[in-house]
Amino acid sequence: MTKGNPLPIILKFVLPIFLGFVFQQFYNMVDTVIVGRYVSANALAAVGSTGTIMFMIMGLANGMTTGYTVLISQRYGAGDMEGTRRAFVNAILLSIISTGIITIIAFRVMHPLLKLMNTPADIYDDAYAYIITICAGSIALIGYNLLAASLRAIGNSKTPLYFLIFAALLNIVLDLTFIIVLGLGTFGAALATDVSQGVSAILCMIYIIRKVDVLKPKISDWRLDGSYSAKQLNIGIPMALQFGITASGTMVMQASINIYGSVAVGGFTAAGKVNNLMTAGMPSIGQTMAAYCGQNYGYGDMDRVHQGTKDAMKISAVYSLINAVLAIALLPYIIRLFFDANVDVAQYLPYARTYMYLCVVFYLPLAMIFIYRNAMQACGFGKTALALGIMELIARLITAFTSMKLQSYTLAVAGDALAWFTTGIFALILYLFIMKKLRERFGAGN
Repeated sequence: MTKGNPLPIILKFVLPIFLGFVFQQFYNMVDTVIVGRYVSANALAAVGSTGTIMFMIMGLANGMTTGYTVLISQRYGAGDMEGTRRAFVNAILLSIISTGIITIIAFRVMHPLLKLMNTPADIYDDAYAYIITICAGSIALIGYNLLAASLRAIGNSKTPLYFLIFAALLNIVLDLTFIIVLGLGTFGAALATDVSQGVSAILCMIYIIRKVDVLKPKISDWRLDGSYSAKQLNIGIPMALQFGITASGTMVMQASINIYGSVAVGGFTAAGKVNNLMTAGMPSIGQTMAAYCGQNYGYGDMDRVHQGTKDAMKISAVYSLINAVLAIALLPYIIRLFFDANVDVAQYLPYARTYMYLCVVFYLPLAMIFIYRNAMQACGFGKTALALGIMELIARLITAFTSMKLQSYTLAVAGDALAWFTTGIFALILYLFIMKKLRERFGAGN
């Protein structure tokens, strides 16, 4: 990724990642659709009420693994093949330790957390069964994300997609089996997700051992390296904390929505799934920039880093406009998939539309967050993620607490839109400041 015109390189690299995110959102959506149609509308709301906690778990996983693998892309871009392999093994060991800590904490705080979030009593048991099962299988989620991010760090974005597609199809089969055949309800939906993620992680590791010599571990590599750990934790921890801080804000936002009852939660949940599908390109371009900027930073070409971020913004501007139109047009039709034919969808649609209409206006600032945050982190400025996370948290806290005071559902669901706008602008300003310093340091042109 250090040679040639950046725009086609970025497009070629981002497409498999984008398809992977679409499939990931697709099988998350399948969970919700099958639960809503074959269990109950309350079960749909139960899964939705834990969405922000799920976001925190996935965010911690993505933050850590992306942060840990930045060093892989930097070493690979610098042509240090031994360093690339050692950074990969060190990332695995750090991820195992991190997973244990996350899982233990999740089990201890889940009950009080659900109560603190005003989870409605009629969906509480189903919500707990779903999210605690997801937590129990976090090793599968983190394992796949780490291995996939490691492959992307050396320029391979296609192979993780193939395994993810297989996992998505497996998840559908397991959903149908566990929920419809065995009647396991929300627990079955979560179990299907855990198993399918675990299979994709195992397939990734087998592929790396057999096909990717630059990452293939040696027996002597299986020990924590202090210098590598310091560098990876310096990036990984702030990234994970950033997601944790952001998720804290979304949980407060969810708590402000939960007070309007299971119908409001159900409508918000369905719209949220559609919104996640429509914005799958945002984290995709972010992960692309992590690999692209990391390799070019390691190579010492800051002009090329800056050109890549500009090209990424061009791509995101077109993507945001197209998907905003699609989201508004398709929402009334897609939302019907989430409910049994006997359910009156009309009562859920106003809640869904309010959230969606607010979000689509701010799709481009959301893309800015992913592009500039990952670019800065790939260049070694991991702590910038914390600043951006705090900005998102403040925006969501303001809207959530104000909405609860004014009893306004519209304001409650405006938290995402406000957070994206303020943080996107802040990310741009921070990126331009850091890029100026880096270009001076590396002697890059203007």
